[in-house]
Amino acid sequence: MSATILQVTSTEEKTFQNQDTLPPLPCPDLSKTLQKYLESVRPHVSDEEYQQTTEIVQEFASNAGPRLHSLLEKKAKSENNWLEKWWEDLAYLETRSPCAPMINTGGEGPYYRHYWPAKVGTQIERCAMCLYYSLEFWQFLRRETLRAQTNRNGQFLCMNQYHKIFTTCRIPGTKKDHLLHYFKTESEGETPQHILVLCRGRMFTMGITDDTNELITAPEMQKQLQIIYDKCINEEAGPSVGILTAHDRTSWAKYYKELLAIHPENFHTLELVQKSIMAVSLDEDCPQDTSELFTKAIAGDPTNRWFDKSLNLISFKNGLFGSNLDHAPSDGMTTVHMTYYVDCRVKESKGKWTGNMTVRDLEPPKEIVLHLNESIYQGIEDAKKMYLNTAKTIKCNILWYDKYGRTFLRSFNLHPDTHVQLALQYTYYRLYGKPAPTYETATIRVFWHGRTETIRSCSVEAIKWCQAMLDAKVSVRNISHVCVCTFVCMYIYIYV
Repeated sequence: MSATILQVTSTEEKTFQNQDTLPPLPCPDLSKTLQKYLESVRPHVSDEEYQQTTEIVQEFASNAGPRLHSLLEKKAKSENNWLEKWWEDLAYLETRSPCAPMINTGGEGPYYRHYWPAKVGTQIERCAMCLYYSLEFWQFLRRETLRAQTNRNGQFLCMNQYHKIFTTCRIPGTKKDHLLHYFKTESEGETPQHILVLCRGRMFTMGITDDTNELITAPEMQKQLQIIYDKCINEEAGPSVGILTAHDRTSWAKYYKELLAIHPENFHTLELVQKSIMAVSLDEDCPQDTSELFTKAIAGDPTNRWFDKSLNLISFKNGLFGSNLDHAPSDGMTTVHMTYYVDCRVKESKGKWTGNMTVRDLEPPKEIVLHLNESIYQGIEDAKKMYLNTAKTIKCNILWYDKYGRTFLRSFNLHPDTHVQLALQYTYYRLYGKPAPTYETATIRVFWHGRTETIRSCSVEAIKWCQAMLDAKVSVRNISHVCVCTFVCMYIYIYV
């Protein structure tokens, strides 16, 4: 068996078996929360503004604060995660702005760094392998053999997001969206076993398992994808209905209802889209470097996208890959975990399929077509224009720094993240003469259905260090002293 598979799977424990043992999300102490708020505000305001802010905080602490906190504590006693519903609704489902390109997550596939550099003519073969390895990950979850994650202290992390990474779709609503989630483990029951393939504005469903519920092989997937690709290349492009998912959410909700009203077949077609395990986009673009690859993944041509899907694998014409995902069901690290697995499998095989080469006579992919009217066509045009106007404002740069890394920093007992946060503050302060309002994500997955929290890494100590670094009168020794104090304070403030 593959060494990578042995590393990420377990026969002794099930993926989701620890869920009910995870502690509930605790309710934070009000006084500590208010103190942290003041500490995070201090570097960004004047003395007068800070005094005003302090007075407001004190007023809140003496009046409305305790009453509201009591209500929060009451809510926390009756729910395992008092934040979960609020976070999902307010951060994602109630927003009326377009999900793409500003809210969805995405990134570049790392496979170009070794066995899959850009090469025209490799798109379908590589896509089949990448898809197969991604679906192996899906199968581990289906069979609950994916090893449950732990932190560095051996605490189990919540795996709830892994239950939502596949076969999940966001449905637009006039005031609030909702998620439809169809994935089930084998112990839970049957689950959809097809993917959605988008190519030149057309949509297809493609089965990914055989009669024994085993994955069809990568060569078989290649044959199926080739059928789709050849059909689309030799025939007219489709209407790219998926671009509607890039519209503002209220407008998309209107068009969604209209699609359902146009023809009864549209309900079943949309259901096939929504129930698909994941979407695969066969794009015609050829990104020329890693920064362009990243840009095209999150803000590229929307012709072959369904932005409401929980996972969209993007296969570019020159054999490179990207991904685009609705942020509501899961956070980036679940996709990073899956991508890391796929990357290890590609390295293990040296970029070439080493499994069964037999290609069976399988049922071909089926094109699915929505009935449209003039209003829908206009909506597609409006959504595309809106998306492209926003996409123009996005600039992505991937920079590689190879002078030193984690091992070097650890040799000085320095945390790499603290080092990077200070570097960001120093650069910003040097350019603009003021602190950078930074946001960094922290995980709270040690708690039941925990997702992320916010780290405010800008501190008074960090700014003192920046000022010392830019002051020619300050000696190197004094800078080192300030640096040590800053690292200690940032460690205490951020990580403990």
